[in-house]
Amino acid sequence: MFDSLRLSDLPERSCGVLRHGSNTRPVMWVVEENGLRAVVKDFSQNKLFYRTIVGRFLVWREKKAYRKLQGLRGVPTLYRVIDGLALVVEEIPGKRLKKHKRDIALSEAFFDALEETIENFHRRGIAHCDLKNASNILVGHDGLPYIVDWASSISDKEFRWFPLTPIFRRFLLDDEMAIIKLKLRHAPEILSPDERRRYGRRSNAEKMVRSVRDRLRKRLQKMA
Repeated sequence: MFDSLRLSDLPERSCGVLRHGSNTRPVMWVVEENGLRAVVKDFSQNKLFYRTIVGRFLVWREKKAYRKLQGLRGVPTLYRVIDGLALVVEEIPGKRLKKHKRDIALSEAFFDALEETIENFHRRGIAHCDLKNASNILVGHDGLPYIVDWASSISDKEFRWFPLTPIFRRFLLDDEMAIIKLKLRHAPEILSPDERRRYGRRSNAEKMVRSVRDRLRKRLQKMA
């Protein structure tokens, strides 16, 4: 899929730009081939050091996550990687949850599907780590959620040794807590009493793990 696409072709072959790049941010192109559309996350236009070191590293990490999540509903399909510097990913028709108006309620079915998607990728040993950023969740034209941008994700294998295991569990919990936060914003009427209690409860141990987690997440987000 998109086998003929080259980095040098992108400016000419693109249908548009979702996001312009900067020295440290990849360009997000939209491309089409044989009626199929995809989003290309392209680091090839960044400055030399960032492109060669950070860009390649982030593409490698995100590729690993997509391959581990292959076939999961709610996660776009990775079509290919170009020269280690760009990911070609299925375009999901819809809009980012960040742009979804608060006064337009999301259905309970939307949140049920979101919970199921998160449970499924947790079972495969992946934590997304940035679901509180509403830009990483799409509301598809089918009304269902899709999760994108896996550059900040981590796997259980990377955190399998103590003292990293509690931090990984905290990231899993963060993914789950993101659902509650989104319910509070878009559908507070469907929140259960248990979810309200979970959102308000913070132990000292959790606070310590969260502080370590926050520093790690900031590093990952800056690179992504």
